[in-house]
Amino acid sequence: MRSFQRNFSVSSSFPLLPLQLPSPMETHVWFVLPDEFKSVSLLNQYMELLSPCEKENVLSMRGDQLQKRALLARTLVRTPIARYQINNHVVDPRSLKFKKNIHGKPELVWESDDGQCPSPLHFNISHTSSLIACGVTVNSPIGIDVEEKQRKIKNNILAFARRYFSLYEVEHLSAISDSEVQRQEFVKLWILKEAYVKALGRGFSAAPFKTFTIREKDATNSGASEVVVESSDHPVSLTNNWQFGLFELASSHYAAVCMEKDKTSDVAMRVPMRLTVRKTIPFVEDICISGTDAVVVVKCVDVCLVKQPLDCDSRDRTLKRGCCSLATGFCRSLGFSQFAMFNFLLATRFWPVKRRG
Repeated sequence: MRSFQRNFSVSSSFPLLPLQLPSPMETHVWFVLPDEFKSVSLLNQYMELLSPCEKENVLSMRGDQLQKRALLARTLVRTPIARYQINNHVVDPRSLKFKKNIHGKPELVWESDDGQCPSPLHFNISHTSSLIACGVTVNSPIGIDVEEKQRKIKNNILAFARRYFSLYEVEHLSAISDSEVQRQEFVKLWILKEAYVKALGRGFSAAPFKTFTIREKDATNSGASEVVVESSDHPVSLTNNWQFGLFELASSHYAAVCMEKDKTSDVAMRVPMRLTVRKTIPFVEDICISGTDAVVVVKCVDVCLVKQPLDCDSRDRTLKRGCCSLATGFCRSLGFSQFAMFNFLLATRFWPVKRRG
């Protein structure tokens, strides 16, 4: 297949239309619904966009559905990013290169006339079996997490929360008498925490959920709020320069976005986050659903990071985190969701637990 560096399209029927970059403190959220993708020829075109390593990873998944979701996830990263106009042109999505930081978070490698340089675009991806979402920002690290609103939790919610949530969050959940409302609040807390540690670029294995607390704040029209840092085990990495959005997506999922304030703009440091949400079928259609019933802001939150020691000593923690890392890789190779992965780690005791006696 020919390679075009500019104005690339798979065929004349499916152009890659250029897009304006997100403005300061704006997050673009793109999502796909895997069940809508029935065309084998379209999926084959998506496969041609991937690097050899990505193709190998997709084909290593067990089962057609897992392979399709992995393929759509990579396509959902490559196609929007390639369309953003930087230096007045879009790029061939196949030419995009990625790297991972030390904790495994993918990052874009940007090519300029002077060679590689830090990319102005930041992205993060999250998926369930029924929805895949990608968040994109400019000059602001981002984390996004999605979960089905009706996601069932096999473990006792409060027992699960006591193991991984802060005391404040456990007390908050304990005060909810309605079991269904309690389950929904647990899911919202979970994705907010997940979005935050993903924005940090570290993930939950490197930033334990117990080291910070999600606190509710009276909702405003902005759908976002500041992160307040009281103290932390990582005072250098954790700051108060973060904003959150928590919303319902496609009437079926909760979504949480966390982004760092754009330090290059004084105005951006003072304005709330804005969300632009698009449902897409790459090369076929984009539908902007911001401001419709398909995107409903849930509430605003404050995040306070409280210094709280882990339950196991450093030697046991190091060992168990090593086991956890191996088990996490195994789960991801099978296409486990974040919840399924965490339940597996809990059931197999790979996650650090409190020593008794």
